[in-house]
Amino acid sequence: MTIDQVHREPALQTTRPVDFKLEVATIPVSDVDRAKQFYSRLGWRLDADFVVGDHFHAVQFTPPGSPASVHFGKGVTSAAPGSAQGLFLVVSDIEAARAELISRGADVSDIFHVAGPGHPPIPGLDPERRSYFSYATFKDPDGNTWLLQEVTTRFPGRVDANETAFASAVNLAAALQRAATAHGEHEKRTGGRHDENWPDWYAEYLVAEQAGKELPQ
Repeated sequence: MTIDQVHREPALQTTRPVDFKLEVATIPVSDVDRAKQFYSRLGWRLDADFVVGDHFHAVQFTPPGSPASVHFGKGVTSAAPGSAQGLFLVVSDIEAARAELISRGADVSDIFHVAGPGHPPIPGLDPERRSYFSYATFKDPDGNTWLLQEVTTRFPGRVDANETAFASAVNLAAALQRAATAHGEHEKRTGGRHDENWPDWYAEYLVAEQAGKELPQ
């Protein structure tokens, strides 16, 4: 490498100049109106529905609490209808999520779990209710497959340790319930005395849980 090349090549970035947030994923469908009715019935938010001429019709939906959306339509993608597989929907309570989808007309599989990555599915919830290990599936009218995955605690490094955010009041309530249960055990270990600093303890627990760090004891 010449001195001239060194001066001309961009320096390695040591700080992140801009966020790259996944905004939308495209799912291929054969009947736009049928797909719109299906996702609307699930209770997903309709963000856009517009037609341009005879060859373009785009529809966009956002699942409850999701920062990312999906869109589909006519002239949107050349992929074969129903070819989208393994679209992950992360939920904090898979039993409640499954029940809600069924009540809205979705044909949801029984819950299953896996012993570890790459292992075959096993009927029922994960016996230890481990985060990431319990699943269920459902399909839209074209056969695009969605995978529900229960995640309550993120693996280390999976979230920005400097940020703590909850996508919905339901998710925050579930996190507070887990913190309350853990704090009850904390009070037992410290002699059963009321902890006047419980707000600080809760805050530490919520931040550590989201960042995948060791939880307070």
